Amino acid sequence: MRLSSRARSISASPTLALDAKTKKLASEGVNVLSFGVGEPDFDTPEHIKKAAIEAINKGFTKYTPSSGIPELRQAVCDKLKKDNGLDYKPAEVLVSVGAKHSIYNAVMVLCEEGDEVLLPVPYWVSYPEMVRFAGGKVVELPTGIETGFKVTAKQLLKAITPKTSLLIFNSPSNPTGAIYTEEEMREIAEICVAHKIAVISDEIYEKLIYEGKHVSFAALGPDVKANTITVNGVSKSYAMTGWRIGYAAGPKDVIDAMGNLQSHSTSNPASISQKAALAGLTGPQEALEMMRVEFKKRRDYMVKRLNEMPGVRCLVPPGAFYVYPDVSAIIGRRLAGKMVVSDSVLADILLDDAKIAVVPGHAFGSNGNLRFSYATSMKVIEEGLNRLANVLKTLG
Repeated sequence: MRLSSRARSISASPTLALDAKTKKLASEGVNVLSFGVGEPDFDTPEHIKKAAIEAINKGFTKYTPSSGIPELRQAVCDKLKKDNGLDYKPAEVLVSVGAKHSIYNAVMVLCEEGDEVLLPVPYWVSYPEMVRFAGGKVVELPTGIETGFKVTAKQLLKAITPKTSLLIFNSPSNPTGAIYTEEEMREIAEICVAHKIAVISDEIYEKLIYEGKHVSFAALGPDVKANTITVNGVSKSYAMTGWRIGYAAGPKDVIDAMGNLQSHSTSNPASISQKAALAGLTGPQEALEMMRVEFKKRRDYMVKRLNEMPGVRCLVPPGAFYVYPDVSAIIGRRLAGKMVVSDSVLADILLDDAKIAVVPGHAFGSNGNLRFSYATSMKVIEEGLNRLANVLKTLG
């Protein structure tokens, strides 16, 4: 059976592939410690689980409107108003099967065949695949540890051509944890408005900030808001990764188009998950701060340990739950008796010899980095870093 060229152009998610490999090794009795997948190790708060159980018991198990139940769309509007200073009507909100689905919908309705899409590097692994699937061309905007992994307005302006139609913007960032200041964002926003470049602002890590503050891209002014699709969800903030609820807010014509696409692909998000997300957005919020405080403790410990190791440089990420150390000083040297020719090879060596799973920077479009998620227990972090330190003692 012949696959379409579109299907042949798409590769599997490296983070999910790593998670599958790690779980397979664990099922075979191998004691692998995973720093790979971005999934909070906390349980979903109890009141959210109770809301889902109540929905089942009341028979709320049928189709809903494909764009989401009205009360959840209203709750999203209330949340955006309260937390982000953004005024939206329910008709300007789409509830999807996770924030990833929201971004996919937005890319598909905003990107024409041959359009150029600006993408700061490092990027989340799914962004470029979505662009290519839509027929667009990825234009990479490289950053590095010296720039705090943030793209500049000058760099953005230089990359614009008549074919540029879209910027995918992520703050706090996956994989680096970088956060843009309001001034930095405003300079980028002004360029996008002036050149009629639409913006998808992925704000899924909004609640996980340890220094600085979160500013929504669309909150920078009426013209910016009219040019922006804001994407968020409940997966990271409420430890609800498996519930698969995300949402997008933006101009009604774009949201309508995204809703039409969704109606022909997934139909509605799971009815039970929608009720759970509603409880999350409207119920007690104390669990969010508890998780944030614990993540900060883990981050501080991990950054300190990593910076004590040979060949490793690590910034203190102000947001999300990842560290993205520069390991370029290890590349070209021998480790555990093997030549390290890339960060991908380094990640393989760490899995084979230290039994720790990390994602190489190559998966995020950069070279010479590793991504460690600290969305795991302190016990795992301590043991995993001990294993890493022991392997690095063999650095030639």
